Amino acid sequence: MAQRNAAQLELEMPEEPSVGSQPPAPAPRRVRAKAEGRPGWRARFRRILIWTGVGVGVLAVIAGAYQVDQFLASDLRFILRDANFRVTGLQYAPRGEVTRVFARDSGRSVYLVPLAERRRSLMAIDWVRDATVSRLWPNRLAVTIVERRPVAFVVLAQETALVDADGVILRAPEKARFSLPVLAGITRQQPRDVRRERAGAMVGLMRQVPGYAGQISEVDVSDPDNLVVIEVVQGRAVRLLLGNRNYLQRMNNFMDHYSDIVRRAPGARTFDLRLDDRITAQNGGADGH
Repeated sequence: MAQRNAAQLELEMPEEPSVGSQPPAPAPRRVRAKAEGRPGWRARFRRILIWTGVGVGVLAVIAGAYQVDQFLASDLRFILRDANFRVTGLQYAPRGEVTRVFARDSGRSVYLVPLAERRRSLMAIDWVRDATVSRLWPNRLAVTIVERRPVAFVVLAQETALVDADGVILRAPEKARFSLPVLAGITRQQPRDVRRERAGAMVGLMRQVPGYAGQISEVDVSDPDNLVVIEVVQGRAVRLLLGNRNYLQRMNNFMDHYSDIVRRAPGARTFDLRLDDRITAQNGGADGH
């Protein structure tokens, strides 16, 4: 039987992709970045112009300020004369000491007057509690003084002076007259805060007993816990120990029983009022109520 030769055809077919598979991604391309170059000459030139303009502007401002400063310091329209110097508020502070503070300023521009420095010099004067120094353009100077108010006399080693509520010792003016008590227990050697405390204790006492202020001739604050007053009662000076509180109540109690006190202790001059329910005569007498 004749065999029939059949030609075999072989074909290679591409495989079908499986479900869910992704085609291969293309290989990334390499992109060569451009190197960052330096700014061009135009940008550099622009920066140079800007900074040059700033420098010229600063120099112009400095030069202008210098010209103004020289003008204010030297122009004759700003010269301070004695007639253009005004001081107000003086009553007891020495005028000569105030004007000497400004002695170097006469004949020169008010622009050159160091106001803060002059104010500090004024504050060093004992009677000056506060001061204001002002320029009044073009060529005047105004000074306003606030003086201290004395509250008592103080007898010191070589002088009789005054003292204010802050404990500042004031020189007594030659022609002034004050109706004030004497404050004992104050010296120049004491620290300022000690004098302030003691003067303040006296002021507190006098505020509590205004009806007796005219009769009190002296207050001793040597012991702040026991103020002692000398009071004139019916022409006789008595010494009263008041402690540090209830001043009005204790003095009222003393005055209410004064007739009985004199009868029972006619020679007594010192009385201890520190116990509110009794009066003790310390020299030559018996107990009162």
